[in-house]
Amino acid sequence: MYAIIETGGKQVKVEEGQEVYIEKLDASEGDEVTFDNVVFVGGDNAKVGAPYVDGAKVTAKVDKHGRQKKITVFKYKRRKNYRRKQGHRQPYTKVVIEKIEA
Repeated sequence: MYAIIETGGKQVKVEEGQEVYIEKLDASEGDEVTFDNVVFVGGDNAKVGAPYVDGAKVTAKVDKHGRQKKITVFKYKRRKNYRRKQGHRQPYTKVVIEKIEA
């Protein structure tokens, strides 16, 4: 069984026991979080939400928080002597999917 959940403005396909990196959540390590915005549940009997599946939820455990690799943001305008260099590291939360209820 798998599900597609919506979190952090993105949709993520998850299965039980899977480790997923998502946008940073307001939960400390070891906490249990519940995702109620389930868009689709697949398996033997698939359920499609409009926009969400009623009564479906995904339970996960927060494993750790971190920051991704640095990317370089470089703005440039030719012949105008305009250059701006900036770095960015996006924060993330690693969760382990424990249970899918539909």
